[in-house]
Amino acid sequence: MVDHQLLQGLVLVTGPSRGGKSRWAEHLVGRCNPVSYVATSDPRPDDPAWQERIRLHRDRRSTDWTVIESGADLVDALNTIPSNHTVLIDALGAFTAWNLDASPEAWIKLQEELITCLQSRSQPVVIVIEETGWGVVPATEIGGLFRDRQGQLAQQLETIASRSWLVVQGRALDLHALGCSVPD
Repeated sequence: MVDHQLLQGLVLVTGPSRGGKSRWAEHLVGRCNPVSYVATSDPRPDDPAWQERIRLHRDRRSTDWTVIESGADLVDALNTIPSNHTVLIDALGAFTAWNLDASPEAWIKLQEELITCLQSRSQPVVIVIEETGWGVVPATEIGGLFRDRQGQLAQQLETIASRSWLVVQGRALDLHALGCSVPD
């Protein structure tokens, strides 16, 4: 298990779909109080499978946590959270998806604003990041754009993270303990 006293700064939790990322992130902040949980996804009320996934997340969350649904405006949502709260953002892929129509310049600005906001937090921030690019090459231009933006943002966040976890098949691996940074 993880030493919860080591939970500080920015902590990234990444991996493939259905690998256990959200459960691990919830575990990491489980002993923190107070916690603000930022849900980034589109609610998709007409998608029963998506509604079931949301229900499972809700059922696992502590009832003591404050829940914020950010939509596309993740930085604005983060700026509403009191400075004494630990933050869990689940997940970064929705932020990327919400902003796929942003121009390259606007996307760079959004990333910079997010990084600045995260660095200004005094309590830990845990971000779940969907890992992309491990399988089929996207058949559409927008799919490729999502993969590229998500991967680039994840690498930028890693440069300021105090810990990074890879969660695969229900197993969490501490990337800082196991690996080293890839040179530019």
